[in-house]
Amino acid sequence: MTLTERERRGNETEPLLPRPETAPHIVTFSPNDLEDPRNWPLSRKWLMVAAIIPIDLSVSWGASGFSPAAGDFARDVGVSPLVATLGLSMYVLGLAFGPMTLAPLSEYYGRRPVYIVSYGIFLLLLLATTYVESLGPFLVLRLFSGYFSSTTISNFGGTIADLFHHHDTGPAMSWFLWAATGGSPTGFVLFSFIAHGRSWHAVFRIMFFVCLAFWIILVGALYALGETRHSVILLRRAMTLRRVTGDEQLEVPDELKQRGPKQLFGTALARPFRFLASEAIVQFGALYNGFLYGLSFLFNGAFHMIFGPNGYGFDTIGVGICFLGIVVGISLGLLTNIFQEQHYKRQVAQAGHKDVPEARVHHAKLAAVILPVSLLAFALTATPNIHPFVPVLASAFWGWSFYTLILMTLTYTEDAYKTYSASALAGIGLVRNLAGAGFPLVGRRLFARTGTRNASLVLMAIAVCLVPIPFVLEKRGASLRKRSPWAAAHEDEDDSDVE
Repeated sequence: MTLTERERRGNETEPLLPRPETAPHIVTFSPNDLEDPRNWPLSRKWLMVAAIIPIDLSVSWGASGFSPAAGDFARDVGVSPLVATLGLSMYVLGLAFGPMTLAPLSEYYGRRPVYIVSYGIFLLLLLATTYVESLGPFLVLRLFSGYFSSTTISNFGGTIADLFHHHDTGPAMSWFLWAATGGSPTGFVLFSFIAHGRSWHAVFRIMFFVCLAFWIILVGALYALGETRHSVILLRRAMTLRRVTGDEQLEVPDELKQRGPKQLFGTALARPFRFLASEAIVQFGALYNGFLYGLSFLFNGAFHMIFGPNGYGFDTIGVGICFLGIVVGISLGLLTNIFQEQHYKRQVAQAGHKDVPEARVHHAKLAAVILPVSLLAFALTATPNIHPFVPVLASAFWGWSFYTLILMTLTYTEDAYKTYSASALAGIGLVRNLAGAGFPLVGRRLFARTGTRNASLVLMAIAVCLVPIPFVLEKRGASLRKRSPWAAAHEDEDDSDVE
């Protein structure tokens, strides 16, 4: 067949260079796409949050739940109370490294398998702990128990970001932080009743069955409600459409494409250290988180020394009840955060719906001042000649400050770094859990050698040094973000820009 004259002329005008490849067809969520977790009904979102909160609590229970049984463990294994404290510290040390190495797996497999498999491995390790009889295997199991349980905590924040638009994450995030901060004291209260009159083996068996029940609820909820990670949902959609339509040009947006394992884990391992080394905002958050979480786990041993047989004379249950002051303070923080969130919303509206991270520090300024005051009051009143209600009341103010300051560091960091907030928070989390592992060991010696009053005054002095942080963030936070290559990339974004 011969070409027509028009076709010949047309061919003569075609360039000799090869044609560019056809641009890929991008698969994204439409504005009202029901597969987008942010478009789920509110009830479905909160069912997901409600299913994960008990898991969040139980991860901290894995740490603090051992403390009421630590005395029996020390006698049974034949070690000193200080060595027995390693049972707490090794678990928290595992919490420090799990998120950096296991949490990135959600990019490949989604949130659901990471929750189910990692917590399932934790359950197997917890069950194995009930059969060991010597210190070495026990500490190894505790280390890996913390390691595998930690991914549930790191994924919870990601799940909330999957479900809610950026400016709407406040209520869900406040419940997440309530579980994360309240887990340690509530675990001590609950397991002080369980440990009374029981062996440490029995305590761990009961802990196993409680956690197993939570895991079964979680599995049912995850399969009934569905996957939430956006990149995984869109990748599955793109694969289905390629198979149905034969269009191999279908792709997800570049920012949602899966990275290679080397890049994925290289970033997960290296970037948090880069943030810790160079970002003042992350350094401030790490200082406060490390100190506060360290104190939280330190109190597990210190309260036994203060309120136990050698102090106020309480038994295991009595010492556990003394933790209710901290629990009440943390729960009060959940309520007062309603007003903090209203303040934040007003500031965002005034800024034209752009982020105002400095609005996150409104209540934290007061909390920074109350923290050392509460520790001073505790130092002066935690003595048997003063009614125990007074130091317990002082600890309630500490609990409120604890919750409020932790929430401030989390939300401010997320607002400042957005896309890079996972790496920033991983750096903060690493310091937080390293301090949580070290404080109980150092703190026990501090309280034993110097006494409750002097030890508490040392802690108060550290808290005084941290007071300026929220005030500095309010006044200088904007300039700190502009100097940061990671935060500056998001300075002009509004809520619609955030994925």
